Amino acid sequence: MLSSKYDWQIKANHAKPKQIEDLASQLGTSQLIAQLLINRGYDNSDKIRHFLSPDTSDLYDPFLLHDMDKAVERIQMAVSEGEKITIYGDYDADGLTSTSIMYETLQEIGANVNYYIPNRFDDGYGPNIDAYRKIISDGTTLIVTVDNGVSGFDAIEEANKLGCDVVITDHHELPKKLPNAYAIVHADLSPDYPFKYLSGAGIAFKVATALNDEIPQEKIDLAAIGTVADLVSMTGENRAIVQFGLNVIHLTERPGLKSLIKHAKLKLPKISEEDIGFKIAPSLNALGRMGDASSGVELLTTNDEVQADKLAKITEKKNEQRKELVAQIAVEAEQQAETPENLKRKILIIAGKAWQTGVLGIVASRISDKYHKPTVVLGIDETTGVAKGSGRSIAGFDLFKALDRSRDQMVAFGGHEMAVGLTISLDKIKEVSNNIEQVATEEKLDINHKPILIIDYEVNADDINDHLYEDLSVLSPFGVDNPKPEFAIKPNNLSSISAIGADKSHLKFEILGYHSKIGAIDFGVGSELREIQKLSNNLKVAGTLGKNEFRGRTNLQIMVDDLKVDGCVVIDQRTNKLVQQMFKQPGEYVFFNEKLKNKLTGYLNDESTAILANQIDSKNPHKKIIIVDCPKNIDDFKTLINKIDAHEIVLYLYKPQQLRSFGMPKREQYAKLFKFVNVHQNVKLNQHLKEMCKDLKIDQTSLVFMIKVFDELGFVTIQDGIMNKVDNPNKHPLSSASTYKQREQEIELENQLISLNQNALINLIQEMQNKQ
Repeated sequence: MLSSKYDWQIKANHAKPKQIEDLASQLGTSQLIAQLLINRGYDNSDKIRHFLSPDTSDLYDPFLLHDMDKAVERIQMAVSEGEKITIYGDYDADGLTSTSIMYETLQEIGANVNYYIPNRFDDGYGPNIDAYRKIISDGTTLIVTVDNGVSGFDAIEEANKLGCDVVITDHHELPKKLPNAYAIVHADLSPDYPFKYLSGAGIAFKVATALNDEIPQEKIDLAAIGTVADLVSMTGENRAIVQFGLNVIHLTERPGLKSLIKHAKLKLPKISEEDIGFKIAPSLNALGRMGDASSGVELLTTNDEVQADKLAKITEKKNEQRKELVAQIAVEAEQQAETPENLKRKILIIAGKAWQTGVLGIVASRISDKYHKPTVVLGIDETTGVAKGSGRSIAGFDLFKALDRSRDQMVAFGGHEMAVGLTISLDKIKEVSNNIEQVATEEKLDINHKPILIIDYEVNADDINDHLYEDLSVLSPFGVDNPKPEFAIKPNNLSSISAIGADKSHLKFEILGYHSKIGAIDFGVGSELREIQKLSNNLKVAGTLGKNEFRGRTNLQIMVDDLKVDGCVVIDQRTNKLVQQMFKQPGEYVFFNEKLKNKLTGYLNDESTAILANQIDSKNPHKKIIIVDCPKNIDDFKTLINKIDAHEIVLYLYKPQQLRSFGMPKREQYAKLFKFVNVHQNVKLNQHLKEMCKDLKIDQTSLVFMIKVFDELGFVTIQDGIMNKVDNPNKHPLSSASTYKQREQEIELENQLISLNQNALINLIQEMQNKQ
């Protein structure tokens, strides 16, 4: 049966009803939004004002940052003396936007400036000694790093020896030993700076502000892109930067950004943080993953529209190549993950020949998510005899610490708890793999323990509407520490479930309420199509609310994060024919008819039992109940359902003949039969029944039933199969006959159980269970 990917946990509500009501009234918003704000720590009007409507006061004084005054002084001196300045950037989206901000700023103040974007494959991340030597030999006397530098002790020592100063602007984790740079602009070194979570682009933007002595509004679009791309905290100053950036991106004069947005098939006036995170940033990141990323800075800074469009096309093409490469490697990596040996392992080290190392972090993330195991993916270079790649962990396991024990067996290694990069000799892979598996055993890593999904709010499908979407939009931009609200949605049913995508790996469906339906998309679960169709009445949906635009129409859409079976699963397998194969599945088979039970018990395997409905113990929970046949009336069925405590109920509800198609005989039919028995004596039913049906124009099933009613009420006698009238019988209403009542009950039962469509039947049983 379908299993949820996550352990759903409803976020504790710390807000009191009166507090929620008052805050909602003050804000003019819904109580749901007020509750979300309070639960996220925004519990007074001042905090909320800055959160919902940041202003320039939320952009702090850049000179509060460590060494900012020294950095500005040194840069200004280099400008005034005509020194050659090189901006040393990084190859990801944060690094490219950081470089672009600093490059434009220095150009505008008259600097002799160029930039250097290290090559992921040749230079690696951060300051590279050989790259520094080349830069300095070309005449550079001041290097300004952006989005890197604090880990470059050796390269900066070399720069100092060669008479070149280095100003570091960075936001990454500080090493134990800081480099001897001329200045280090870093929030973590700044006790007086109120916000510690700026991106590389954010730090570069602060330097630009200090150099200009005012906020460089024309660069806040780049700062916003870098901030969103680098997945830093979307609170405080970052929120202000992104909010301001989103407000002005549609006014941007950057030809490159316009072209990038166009080729990503986005609409400039409607750019959101999601568009940046899922479209713009991956395109910029693809440049560095696939080779030289320097063209990314040219794209973002050029004023030439023709060149901009050319570079945007190249960027988008690189991104498409990156997607294809990731998909290809992921297939091969999954095959390795599912080998018998790897299925037993708690930590995976997967390696492939000539795998492009620039995309292996993405592949490692996919494998880790799918198998819920810390995963390292390596690309083998047979010419050098080494493998290089990336690793991604799962919540609660420090992959950096686990691999750090084997640092001596690796050529290069770095990272943090959740992500690592490493280079290793091929002959050391097995040893390192065994070492980290030992660490996993020692630390009792439980790969079967599901990651936690925090649910902000539980709602019904009918609660999802445009008004809710508009309410939620005031909380944007969303990101780290301000995620999109996660909803647990209880639908009445899921409908129109279909697999989509070139490889049918995704699912699209509709969430139905009593009065509404909302589209939903769930990525990567296409293989579960049939199971989800079978459980469509028994699933809860966890996801976030967004909008989907298709062919000019915009509709609400749930981006599904998880599906979970809700309550007892009811599976409809109603039948009018029983075969031996139906009794192979293990479970407890429940019968209403004792003769049928005795007849079929022999078909059950050792894992199954048979029991009569009236013998079910309401105190005894069951894993699976199979209801084989139909009761005589609906009340007996309700009684059984109310007594069942089971994970799954399978309904055969076997009934060989359905009386509802014949209905109850009409009064004129009874009159015909009464007239017939008055004029015919010694009617041999076995011989004359078919002839009677033809003469009376009554079907055989109905006629047999009517004769039984007449016999029960004393209107006829039947002895040895011969029917005769009774002279002067006592008068009784037809409905007083037990046979008549039983047929009425059977037809009612059929109308309430057999004739219902699957959804209606499952809903009926769930309602019966809820009324227990």
